[in-house]
Amino acid sequence: MLFAPAYMEYLDRLREPRNLLDIALVFLIVYTVLKLLRGTRAVPMAAGIAFFALLYWIAYKRDLATLEFVLRGALIYLGIAIIVLFQTEIRQALISLGNQIRLPSLARHRGQFGEGVYDEIVLAATTLASTKTGALIVIERGVGLKNVTDGGVKMDAELSYDLLVTIFNPATPLHDGAVVIRRHRVAAAACFLPLTLNPRLSKDLGTRHRAAIGITEDTDAVAVVVSEETGLISFVQAGQIRRGLDATKLRAAIFDAIKTPARTNEEQAQKSAETESERNEVVST
Repeated sequence: MLFAPAYMEYLDRLREPRNLLDIALVFLIVYTVLKLLRGTRAVPMAAGIAFFALLYWIAYKRDLATLEFVLRGALIYLGIAIIVLFQTEIRQALISLGNQIRLPSLARHRGQFGEGVYDEIVLAATTLASTKTGALIVIERGVGLKNVTDGGVKMDAELSYDLLVTIFNPATPLHDGAVVIRRHRVAAAACFLPLTLNPRLSKDLGTRHRAAIGITEDTDAVAVVVSEETGLISFVQAGQIRRGLDATKLRAAIFDAIKTPARTNEEQAQKSAETESERNEVVST
């Protein structure tokens, strides 16, 4: 009964449109955060943080002074810990939000590649695969890769089969690293990419494949990888890798990625599961 007046006052305030909008916005934010976290590695980490929060509440209620003191000291750094632990998920959430609210004048034209450019990439990848020459080609989409290209050798050259094959020739100084393609041009070569920290990846994946996964986790770019050990061609999007592709499947994958809006990691994982039966099984990279 003591809470009845306050409860009735709260219900009266809900009748105001401003308060209803306030609750709707909070619900939308919480729903969006939970949707972004579902199916990611952030879920077990969030569960761990929730466990320590519950432990602190128990210590406070049961007057466990020592445990409460220790946990209270840890809570001071909780904000920093959340940023460090969830930096990838936070970055992906901001990218996804930015892609959805991007102004038309600032948006990139998604149909920026012609079919001839697809053929140049596919032909170069298949040629390099036939000679087991390692290659890593990153295609920029909505999120700019200027921080990546600044660390490589800037080229700004017309994209062509001959240029790609020449760059990845082991006898040339530019073969070590990734090529970044921006629209119909080669923006830079010999670029170094962030490696994925996903612990669930196969040990068979080498540095080149992990770099391709890493850049597609941090941005909406897609990557084509040619293994120098097996000559297999892989396509990476949203942190998901498809291995053992032929020219037809590679071209279809690139076309589908560039011509459609960027998928989230969860949507890409679902699509990968649906097409698992179509992929070739491989033993090593």
